[in-house]
Amino acid sequence: MSDEQQKVEQPEQVDVEQQQAEVEQDPQAARIEELEQQLAAANATVEEQKDSVVRAHAEMENVRRRSAQEVEKARKFALEKFAGELLPVIDNLERALQVADTDNEAVKPLAEGVELTQKSFLASVEKFGIKEIDPQGQAFNPDQHQAMGMQPSDEFPANTVMAVMQKGYELNGRLLRPAMVMISKGSEQPSVDTTA
Repeated sequence: MSDEQQKVEQPEQVDVEQQQAEVEQDPQAARIEELEQQLAAANATVEEQKDSVVRAHAEMENVRRRSAQEVEKARKFALEKFAGELLPVIDNLERALQVADTDNEAVKPLAEGVELTQKSFLASVEKFGIKEIDPQGQAFNPDQHQAMGMQPSDEFPANTVMAVMQKGYELNGRLLRPAMVMISKGSEQPSVDTTA
């Protein structure tokens, strides 16, 4: 063989070796690409699962918080019906004191006993969150007061409670019974001289 033939054969041999190396690398490259795709798919699945876990955890916390609020409401307002039944007793004690003749010596000890009973009864119900609404002289509030009528008054400005017919009550901030009130229309005298 001449040197020229060896030179010719060598480049051909190098090309064949490169092709074989490329062929050998092609399966590896294809396998690497396939593995990279699988890894990307697995990462996407993991991210989905993370999102799903975070959402489930948030939902669980929301349910726990709502349940705690419902339990608290049930605890606060479990006495609502019972408290509503006690209101006429309070009203009757108040009426008894209003009509009692305290000048009569025979009735005076009885009136004092009713007054002490009323005070201790009100103190007892206040311990359980029942509060009296006595809006005498306050501005009319339709959320807490029930207007029974309106009358002109020089003493009270317009839309002011001038008389309380029946006190209202609330239980832990929730209205049990509105106060029945008489509202002032204000003065009937015109504020501007219209005769001129």
